[in-house]
Amino acid sequence: MARKFIDRVVASGADIIKFQTHIFDVESLPNAPAPSYFNKESRKDYFERTAFTATQWKKIKEYCGKCGIEFMASVFSIEAVDILEQIGVKRHKIPSGEVTNLPLLERVAATGKPVLLSSGMSSWNELNNAIKTLRNNGCCKIVIFQCSSVYPCPPDSVGLNVLTQMKNRYRIPLGFSDHTMGFSASIAAVVLGASFLERHFTLSRKMYGSDAKHSLEPDEFKRFVQEIREVEIMCASKTDKDKAASTLKEMKVIFEKSIVAKNNISKGTVIRFDMLSFKKPGDGIRVDKYKEILGRMAKKDINKNTKITKEMLK
Repeated sequence: MARKFIDRVVASGADIIKFQTHIFDVESLPNAPAPSYFNKESRKDYFERTAFTATQWKKIKEYCGKCGIEFMASVFSIEAVDILEQIGVKRHKIPSGEVTNLPLLERVAATGKPVLLSSGMSSWNELNNAIKTLRNNGCCKIVIFQCSSVYPCPPDSVGLNVLTQMKNRYRIPLGFSDHTMGFSASIAAVVLGASFLERHFTLSRKMYGSDAKHSLEPDEFKRFVQEIREVEIMCASKTDKDKAASTLKEMKVIFEKSIVAKNNISKGTVIRFDMLSFKKPGDGIRVDKYKEILGRMAKKDINKNTKITKEMLK
């Protein structure tokens, strides 16, 4: 199943596939309260049934390498970090619930690898402490993610304003964990400066699991990636308005207007505004020059609907 997930994520064009490295006995007490979605089995049973061994994680990472996608995983314990370090990940992800787990942050920082720091459950003070801990223990590359720990997340809880606040507060790269069911929040986040996007992915929302019903299915995820790539191009591509306008001369002739005689104008008549009309095509005197026509005298008779030229005027 993991390989099937990898195959479909690779087909979408994403850069990284992220799993979760859970080791129940070192991260939870047996009687720890479980989220409501664990209603058919205990949290312990679920994680023990779905957890991979260190050998299996290595095989999954190797498969990702063969498929050309980076493997990473969220860590929920120091032991999880140890496993991921053994198999050689490029970076680590700190999930929202671990922001105050300073011993875990110290262990991750000691690897010297880049860290993606989520923020969904955290106050500013907790984030300040987390970033300080990471920096003080050897981590010099941190990406902070705006994240609303609401599933699915409604538009009024996305918190795009927090991205700007994070940028101003920490001066580090931004990420965005999108728990909405659409694309607009991620698009807005990219425009605001997010360089990493995280989305839940599933083969089907009918699958059993804690996140499946709030995830994007393969076709949706592929379209999501395509639209984000387009937004990246838009943000990176600067348009010179004058240069762009200069390439549209033919279109300007078709859609802009020229100054024309509203009615027949006799030779010797002084041109007034009420004698003028403004009509397509735009290959005559441009309408924005109309004041230069006013007060001048017709050198010849000018028929109605004739484009007025400078040669017709004194």
